[in-house]
Amino acid sequence: VQLQASGGGLVQAGSSLRLSCAASGRTVSSGVVGWFRQAPGKERELVATVSWVGDRTYADSVKGRFTISRDIPKNTVYLQMYNLQPEDTAVYYCAASRLRVGATSVAEFGSWGQGTLVTVSS
Repeated sequence: VQLQASGGGLVQAGSSLRLSCAASGRTVSSGVVGWFRQAPGKERELVATVSWVGDRTYADSVKGRFTISRDIPKNTVYLQMYNLQPEDTAVYYCAASRLRVGATSVAEFGSWGQGTLVTVSS
């Protein structure tokens, strides 16, 4: 599956952004799709996932502020981010796993988008 992430940008703290991940080659409902992020000097971390049946998981740091969703006809997964904070600054990646549920580690996701930069100023 090929993934194309978009929607990043420079925003002020408290703002919102919506990231998009357009998939081709395989439907987004065939397995887990996730959003990861990587800040400078830090490891890539899982932000949110959606399973093949639509179950969602979130990192504690984004619960209540971020929402992952998908549009199956458009074969696209979104990450709606509210109340962004400077600590959310990172390159955000979407990734797809062949696992239908339970994928949480970087190694379990075999397909990656190119990343989109989100910068939140204070």
